[in-house]
Amino acid sequence: MAAFRTKSTFVLLLVILSLSTFARNVLPDVLLQEYKGSFMYFLEQTNWNEKSPGYGLVRDRYPGNPMIASIASTGFGLTALVIGVEEGWITKDDGYKKALGTLETLLKLEHFNGFFYHFLDINTGKRAWNSEVSTIDTAILMCGMLTAGKYFGGQVWDKARQLYERINWNKMVHPVKNYFYMAYYPEKGFEGYWDFYAEQLMLYILGAGTPNEKYQIDPAVYYSFKRNYGSYKGEKFIHSWFGSLFTYQYSHAWIDFRNWYDKLGVNWYENSVKASLANYNYCIDNSQKFKSFTIGWGVTACDTPKGYNGLLGTPPSGNNSTVHQIDGTLAPAGALGSIVFTPKETLWALENYYKLPNLIGKYGLKDSFNLDLNWYATDYIGIDKGITLLMIANYKDEIVWKVFMDIQYVQDGLKNLGFVYKKN
Repeated sequence: MAAFRTKSTFVLLLVILSLSTFARNVLPDVLLQEYKGSFMYFLEQTNWNEKSPGYGLVRDRYPGNPMIASIASTGFGLTALVIGVEEGWITKDDGYKKALGTLETLLKLEHFNGFFYHFLDINTGKRAWNSEVSTIDTAILMCGMLTAGKYFGGQVWDKARQLYERINWNKMVHPVKNYFYMAYYPEKGFEGYWDFYAEQLMLYILGAGTPNEKYQIDPAVYYSFKRNYGSYKGEKFIHSWFGSLFTYQYSHAWIDFRNWYDKLGVNWYENSVKASLANYNYCIDNSQKFKSFTIGWGVTACDTPKGYNGLLGTPPSGNNSTVHQIDGTLAPAGALGSIVFTPKETLWALENYYKLPNLIGKYGLKDSFNLDLNWYATDYIGIDKGITLLMIANYKDEIVWKVFMDIQYVQDGLKNLGFVYKKN
């Protein structure tokens, strides 16, 4: 009888485990609505005109600035094709065709040692607004491009490899400081440094993983940027300068850091869990000051009543937690981009957001809102819909993580930087 009870208990545990796994794959209705809506942004706000030099470029935002594409949005868009096929929203043949055409466009665009201009004319592919050659936006593009290449294979992979392997990462590294530059302008040279922790982790992995030794960065570049520790009602973590939540999310959209530790013992996944909880706790603690914080959280760069603000964030920030900005504006992408870190807190906010009719549109939730001013954004922003889409996909079944982490360049990059995989 005891043996029977033991066997029954074992079977019951297996059933519970299988049901819990299945439940994770079945999204709540509002999350599925946001997931599909975010995908539709990339399906409908991409230039699919086969006769256009800008084929495959994705609008930076919609409906504002309809002629401007961004390479970061395009990187998210290439990954969106993989998600669309997996979910049955587009066929694999269609996804392959779209990805291949996009990479053919990228191969023809002007570049600086393989790095791209941030903003482009969506029809011509030419540099727009005298924008900078951007290291981080190129990295986002590369992550999306390699994901699509690995998933679709064939010519898509061949062209993705060509685009990635031509990048001379060292051309965008200061030769003495060992910091990546943020930007390069033909008119005035290099500008800004990635000298503090932010969203740039992907730069180091990509830069260390290239097979061309002359283009490959020294591990010192990764270990040179400042790692300031701080906390807000929780454990200390390495924080970004403005405490903007997207800085703890973007690299994680592709890189699954969960069991990877660098030579200093840092696990960046755990770091982002702590950062997300700090942002959540700050909003909850300040809900009497800002109405938006009564229903949500996730202070991050977004549109505000006074225009786009990339400095919005929560403590810890800077050197003494005084540089972050708060105006009561929230972007749904803030909480949603942390769904793999804080699922309970994210789903609570999402349920509340879908009770605001003025925040909902054809691509799910619009960029941002401020209840104190009864203000709602009119635009969707590509990178915000992108982080939302990819993180929901990873929360659902880890598809982006699985594809990206299976790329040899990525594995080589992690190992070349001294990361060690430790299964918990």
